[in-house]
Amino acid sequence: MELTYKFIHPKFKFNGNHYDYQELLELAYSLVKEGEDYEMAIGDFLLDWLDGSKTVHVSTSGSTGVPKIIPLQKNHMVNSALATGEFFKMKAGTKALHCLPTSFIAGKMMLVRAIVLGWDLQCVVPNSHPMDLAKGYYDFVAMVPLQVENSLTSIDQIDTLIVGGAPMSGKLISKMASISTVVFETYGMTETITHIAAKRINVAQENNIHNESSLNFNALPEVAFSKDHRGCLVIEAPHISDVVVVTNDLVNLISNTEFEWLGRYDNVINSGGLKLIPEQIETQLATIVTNRFFVTGITDATLGQKLILVVEGQVDSSSLLKDIKSMNSLNKYQIPKEIYTLPKLIETGSGKVNRAESLRALGLN
Repeated sequence: MELTYKFIHPKFKFNGNHYDYQELLELAYSLVKEGEDYEMAIGDFLLDWLDGSKTVHVSTSGSTGVPKIIPLQKNHMVNSALATGEFFKMKAGTKALHCLPTSFIAGKMMLVRAIVLGWDLQCVVPNSHPMDLAKGYYDFVAMVPLQVENSLTSIDQIDTLIVGGAPMSGKLISKMASISTVVFETYGMTETITHIAAKRINVAQENNIHNESSLNFNALPEVAFSKDHRGCLVIEAPHISDVVVVTNDLVNLISNTEFEWLGRYDNVINSGGLKLIPEQIETQLATIVTNRFFVTGITDATLGQKLILVVEGQVDSSSLLKDIKSMNSLNKYQIPKEIYTLPKLIETGSGKVNRAESLRALGLN
């Protein structure tokens, strides 16, 4: 049987209760009318999902530009849920925790997966400490890096954890090395209906799926990769998108189903004719910079652009710069020329660092 968006799996449970179509519709109305803010967002999406139309309108995160509203086909969202279930081996009865904002695609897809695949879904308020409200043990959970960082003491309550929304720092990845939880970093965007690739970041203690850690992302089912003339990733996934998705992500293409992510094309700094990829420099700096930060380029009369470091909070800039210059992992071109600080970095609506707005707050953009 080919599943469509009209299908509600008979094993689907929401906060411990089974729901058929009519009952789920009544729940949606109740959440919109009487629920807390995060529950109202869940209710709004459920009403959209059950309204009989073939599309859902979703807001992009705005991490690389102004947020926009795009239409997604519901049957494509069903196909995405099926691919997730197949790749991570999550079948009917999977106990999952929903701790992401339902206003964005990642949160919406947790609901779709539960409905289509027959998961037992528990929903909690989407804050930075999601496991504080969690109950028991979970087969599958999706979080952003900040939530993972704040959940380390209870991460063993999760069998499989996927992490998305932003790249995981080297420090956070190192903390995952010895835990028994199966942890994947995922790659995707609103246009690809969340993740279309994942990489295992810790080695399993048992004979689990994708048993080795890797620098590379591996495609989910029915996804193929290539590169354009800029070296950016091109995604062909007809089961979730009617068009080929051309990204601004620089990659090292290993095969048509595997790539290493290097950074964002729109973040590349051209300094004195050399192209610097901020994300690669940030990976090295994360070993000594404890505050949240990013590197970027600003206009310079001599170099065209000069590399700078922007740090959240107060730091001893001269001491930090001295430490950076002593790093063997950075060449002289990758050392920031200046360090700037902001009390708090500007964020997008989905909690990602907004580099352009942060620079504007510093009067540099």
